[in-house]
Amino acid sequence: MVPWVKLGVAQIPNNGGELTLSQRDEEFSIRLSGIRGELMNSRVYNSEKELSQMGCAHLKSTPNAHVLVGGLGMGYTLAAALNEVTPSSQVTVAELIPEVVEWNQGPLGKCAKNPLQDPRTTVKTGDVKYLLNTRKPTYDAILLDVDNGPEGLTHSDNNWIYSFEGLQDIYQVLKPKGMLAIWSAGPDYLFSVRLKKAGYKVDTRIARARKGKGSKHTIFLAKKPA
Repeated sequence: MVPWVKLGVAQIPNNGGELTLSQRDEEFSIRLSGIRGELMNSRVYNSEKELSQMGCAHLKSTPNAHVLVGGLGMGYTLAAALNEVTPSSQVTVAELIPEVVEWNQGPLGKCAKNPLQDPRTTVKTGDVKYLLNTRKPTYDAILLDVDNGPEGLTHSDNNWIYSFEGLQDIYQVLKPKGMLAIWSAGPDYLFSVRLKKAGYKVDTRIARARKGKGSKHTIFLAKKPA
């Protein structure tokens, strides 16, 4: 069997642990210290793709749309968002960890066909929450895959995003009829209730880790009324 080769390591801020990027032949893996199994694998990305497809479905023919992607990962969410929007649209991707951006600019980029090279892409290195609390209607869609879902796993500061106060701030930066789509490792009834209390019209969908098979992940779809 072809062995794994370590390509890089990165520290998550505020003692969030260490990420390790490894490659085996054409397969890439990102692991988090202290957690059994993989955090991401380049062969398992269907639910990230569906996050973008569901979150941007209303923008297929909308000129000059603006989408915010929270969490670059292996680039699959960003790539799928670019496929959903028009040529005049723009997609901003926020990534907390600089090394993850570097990995996607390097060997990891080919997995999702180098979406960072798309002229519609703008990269913001830093915490996505600073783009989510400006209180100005800016985005037609916000796609968040920044952690394990409402129960933060890798970065405790992510808990703000899923709090009632955070959801209210996000509501304000969405344009009318805008969509907030959030990836989660599993269902969370209380989070759905929290979204509704914050003013969103809420739907939840199941997305498989691989097309038609694999783990069942949850996509929260929260729409801002007109």
